[in-house]
Amino acid sequence: MAWEDDVESLRIPASAHTFEGFLHWLESDDFPVSGRIDFLEGGIAADMSPEDVGSHGVVKVALSTALQIVVSEQDRGEVYSDSTQVIHIDTQLSVEPDVVVALWETFESGRLRRVPPAGGDPRRTVAVEGAPDVVVEIVSPSSVQKDTKQLPRAYAAAGIPEFWLVDARGSRLQFQINALEDGGYVPLPAEADGWSTSPALGGRFRLVRHRTRMATWRYVLEHRAD
Repeated sequence: MAWEDDVESLRIPASAHTFEGFLHWLESDDFPVSGRIDFLEGGIAADMSPEDVGSHGVVKVALSTALQIVVSEQDRGEVYSDSTQVIHIDTQLSVEPDVVVALWETFESGRLRRVPPAGGDPRRTVAVEGAPDVVVEIVSPSSVQKDTKQLPRAYAAAGIPEFWLVDARGSRLQFQINALEDGGYVPLPAEADGWSTSPALGGRFRLVRHRTRMATWRYVLEHRAD
């Protein structure tokens, strides 16, 4: 398979096994343009497998689209998806969450800043550094341990206020909002009909899915302002 060849041919320079070296590699032309390669908990986590369209790709589109509408309608900030590197220097973290929400107030406070390309146009942004307001991860078959264990620990250590975890692989859709409390994430309770409150964004959210005419799933992130 092509993606198995990509894993085997992935060349990680020896210097990239330190955080500083990883950041240099990230800025270089040699850094892979496909796959997801993160630095967390002192090492590199690489996943070169293709993204599953049904349980990952369409879910990510639904989440990022709805969050963009919620955030932009009130001019509260920006929403990023795919290939947006989040760097946290103090905890030596460099990751590409599935979806990121960054509010204007977080930039204005200095808790988050845009990172321009090395030696490039300062008006461009290649990453954000600090702690965004919300990160979203959608569980992939190839990275269950990372999505459910490693990344939550790393995001909590970085002080990211809210972590959303979605698992659409099975017969039961799982959508969990977690809030940072005492250095770790606490799952926020959902109502009987699936609505969960987001302290960071305000209001309540619910992820639902319906069968399409092609027997695939259509996902919708619903929002209710309180």
